[in-house]
Amino acid sequence: MDMNQYLEMFIEESKEHLQAINENLLELEKEPKSLDIVNVVFRSAHTLKGMAATMGFENMAHLTHEMENALDLMRNGKLAVTSNVMDVLFGCVDILEGQLSEIIESGTDSTNDIKPTVDQLKALVSGKPMAPPAAAAAPGTSSAAAEATDSEENIGIEFNEYESTILQQSRERGYNAYKIVVRLSEACLLRAARAYMVFDAYERIGEIIKSEPRVEDLEEEKFDREFMLILLTESDVEAVRNTGLNISEVADVSITQVNISTNEKAVEQAAQQVAAAVAAPIAMVENDHHEATSPATRTAQSQDNKKMQLGKSVRVDIDRLDVLINLFSELVIDRTRLESIASELGNQDLIETVEHMSRISTDLQSIVMTIRMVPVETVFNRFPRMVRDLARDLNKKVEFIIRGQETELDRTVIDEIGDPLVHLLRNSIDHGLELPEVRKQKGKDATGRVELVAFHSGNHVFIEISDDGNGIDREKILKKAIEKGVIDAATGDSLPDAQVYDLLFHSGFSTADKISDVSGRGVGLDVVKTKIETLGGRVLVQSTLGKGTKFSIQLPLTLSIIDAMLVQIADEKYAIPLTSIIETAIIRKSDIKRVHKQAVMDFRGRVVPILYLEDVFNIPRSEALDLEEENVVIVRKGDKMAALVVDSFIGQQQVVLKSLGKYLTGSVFAISGSTILGDGQVALIMDCNALIH
Repeated sequence: MDMNQYLEMFIEESKEHLQAINENLLELEKEPKSLDIVNVVFRSAHTLKGMAATMGFENMAHLTHEMENALDLMRNGKLAVTSNVMDVLFGCVDILEGQLSEIIESGTDSTNDIKPTVDQLKALVSGKPMAPPAAAAAPGTSSAAAEATDSEENIGIEFNEYESTILQQSRERGYNAYKIVVRLSEACLLRAARAYMVFDAYERIGEIIKSEPRVEDLEEEKFDREFMLILLTESDVEAVRNTGLNISEVADVSITQVNISTNEKAVEQAAQQVAAAVAAPIAMVENDHHEATSPATRTAQSQDNKKMQLGKSVRVDIDRLDVLINLFSELVIDRTRLESIASELGNQDLIETVEHMSRISTDLQSIVMTIRMVPVETVFNRFPRMVRDLARDLNKKVEFIIRGQETELDRTVIDEIGDPLVHLLRNSIDHGLELPEVRKQKGKDATGRVELVAFHSGNHVFIEISDDGNGIDREKILKKAIEKGVIDAATGDSLPDAQVYDLLFHSGFSTADKISDVSGRGVGLDVVKTKIETLGGRVLVQSTLGKGTKFSIQLPLTLSIIDAMLVQIADEKYAIPLTSIIETAIIRKSDIKRVHKQAVMDFRGRVVPILYLEDVFNIPRSEALDLEEENVVIVRKGDKMAALVVDSFIGQQQVVLKSLGKYLTGSVFAISGSTILGDGQVALIMDCNALIH
């Protein structure tokens, strides 16, 4: 069977199970006596083991098998939930995640060394290093685990669920199962060719279900002179031995009968799991006969419900969605073109048809954009474990709260927002929260509180990270800024708090008294700001000394199709994103003043600098204009504003954001992309953040 067709399904399912194990281990650490949570973790590990074994990822299957042994003792009350036990289990999850990454990149899980972790698990289970899993077996061990244990006792080989099921079913049908060890003669030169001949001979009288080394290693001669295989056949022992010895350069053939006793119910359960892992991602629902609905139980029920609904949903490769959005982008361009033609011709039937098509395409756009939307939960889920480990490293107690994880963002934004959030969370825990003894001296709870919240507001998503720590010391920031020459002493005293906090995002700026593995090198917050602004968002800081700090990130819902204001400058057209525009206005030239050689205007009591886009972009003009009034677009970045002078306003419309390509991206000042207009012309999209900066 070609298992590659199931690889994508395996990867997605494995990610979900690893996330579930991570989350529930964190819950178990808070509620060490909860059997519900242990059962949930056991189910996820058991399913992951079966999936990995079915796909042929033996290292992953072996590690999850050893995890099962420890978890089985825990749910039977024979192994206490201690910090040492939890550290080992978390270490297992880290290795499993590394193995999954290797599978995604190279298709194999063999590069990760699992032996030290397996030794730790065996030590936990038996109290003796390298104790066999059979020593840890306890009542309640899963059928598959029991089968593997019996196999090891009989022939020293561990079988997965799929292999165990085949062995049992073949025995019921009258077949014999043999472990065959073939030893080649010392004079054998072409070992791979001889191994092929042995396999070919045995496959004529039966079926080979397992070999050690694997077939790939045998083909590459990655073995000495001996290899093992498991054969299912109707032939007797003597016939099997003679089949091997009849091949030249085979020195010896030793045969052991494989006896696996498994009841019919166990076989049926194993067969069902194999079918589920291979044919469809359907979860096995196990009833634990517990009335209480703990967080872990609700999590398990939620996961089971999701699995049962897979008949109404399908997994779609993200590359296909990218193709879909690109095709729809072209449709938007043609729609704009048709609207322009219909307006010019004045044909009523054409106008009505185009209007109807516009309504349909608008609904289609909403559906297409919804398909690309992904809950921020996919990013948030990895943070509880990170916070837990970081708090332990810093000897701090942290209560981590997540709200609004169902809030959806465009996949493009989701892919990029993870790293900035990691920086901000580490900053809050390291810089923000005080040590437990310091918090007690201040009259606070010894456990600090960090909140991660996401919510929609208009066409934006806001993500807030807040803590109840020490807050930001304004004077300390100013002192550091003056030392580094970022500002002068006279300017610092007059700066409002918001602008002082903004200094934290200056490149290389840090207020940490010492450099640690967590922070203090001044390479965190400036990266955060750059990344968020690249995504078309902004970050604001609010803080009260002694009470805490809040970082608020504003992000656009999508980066593919945006609302923009089209403007004319000489013979060229430009698009300004509506998210950056406060308003448009017409001002008299006499109202324009100059301060320190900079043109400025009064905007509702604020002095706003004026930028002449004709000069900024070096736009050639065929004839000079002599007007008494100027058309301006007031744009904003945070609390900073600027007035952009244009020749005329064309109007508002949706535009498709196209990349400038790898040769131009980043090298063209204040241009974030381009779009194709209805008349076929290309309009450049302005980066207002760069203009204001």
